[in-house]
Amino acid sequence: MTVVPESVVTETDEDRRTIAVVHAGLGQPSSTRLLADRLADATARELEALGHEVTVEVVELRDHGHAIVDAMLTGFPTGDLARAIETITQADGVIAVTPLFTTTYSGLFKSFVDILDKEALTGMPVLLGATGGTPRHSLALEYSLRPLFTYLRADVVTTSVFAATDDWAQAGGEEHDDGGSSLPQRIERAGRSLAGVVSARGEHAKPADPFSSTPSFLDLLGGD
Repeated sequence: MTVVPESVVTETDEDRRTIAVVHAGLGQPSSTRLLADRLADATARELEALGHEVTVEVVELRDHGHAIVDAMLTGFPTGDLARAIETITQADGVIAVTPLFTTTYSGLFKSFVDILDKEALTGMPVLLGATGGTPRHSLALEYSLRPLFTYLRADVVTTSVFAATDDWAQAGGEEHDDGGSSLPQRIERAGRSLAGVVSARGEHAKPADPFSSTPSFLDLLGGD
């Protein structure tokens, strides 16, 4: 995984992919951050196997809590929050992970989504993850979180990952007694799903710069 300065542009830029990871974990350490990191690692490994250079950018919503509330009141995200939103919307793919409270996404996570422009994630490949205390809450990914991103017209990959407390205690990649996949196996499968979409998406799918064809002042003045 390589971190590349934005100012460096080479002939290999078309093979570079940026993954933005946004999570709403509240603690440090956080099982939500742990799941987000493992999903990012799995995705990056698969993209590298497909021949891409990968940059991973992490946005911790707990660091922007006050700014998110301010943006909800004013309608204008500023400062570090504005830069975090730009990181997410300009990425090639997004991994979004939230803890579940009362069987749905956290208030912090939803508040962040509420301040995004409704067109900001149109067509964006998104991998969903969630953490909670019991496997009984896993369906919240499908009846709560997935519809939220479908409404935003994101390209949500089929595979999502829920991690219950007991999942972290399992050893290695062993299967469950009921034949289901272990957490490491689900993470790897999800990473492959997102990587495949991001790899195929390519640079041409990024939003065009609306000012790219605007002439400079020097051009307007007829200077050399």
